[in-house]
Amino acid sequence: MAKKVLIVEDEPKNLKLTSMILKPHGYDIVSAIDGEQAVEAARKEKPDIILMDMQLPKMSGLEATKIIRDTPGFRDIPIIALTAYAMKDDEAKYLEGGCTAYMSKPVDTRGLPVLVAKLLEG
Repeated sequence: MAKKVLIVEDEPKNLKLTSMILKPHGYDIVSAIDGEQAVEAARKEKPDIILMDMQLPKMSGLEATKIIRDTPGFRDIPIIALTAYAMKDDEAKYLEGGCTAYMSKPVDTRGLPVLVAKLLEG
């Protein structure tokens, strides 16, 4: 059974690109376009891993991550923080906020599938 990846991204081009990078690796892709949808989709779809844009409308990716982490059964799902506005202290802030890993955008087309596979292996 294919591993399910939830991609949370409000920019359509970035969502499409990220999906195109991961689909050839056999992942089942589901998506959300804001923080509220991310929480709802995570609870409904029960993904194996989440790629979370940090700058989202309605609710930030960090807020959504904290809510997902507080949901029973979701504490151990890997969450990769994605951000276009990479600042020096961002990685520490996102990791402390509940994210498992961090990647700046635009995403590394070779590095992203490697990171996803590594986190899914545990």
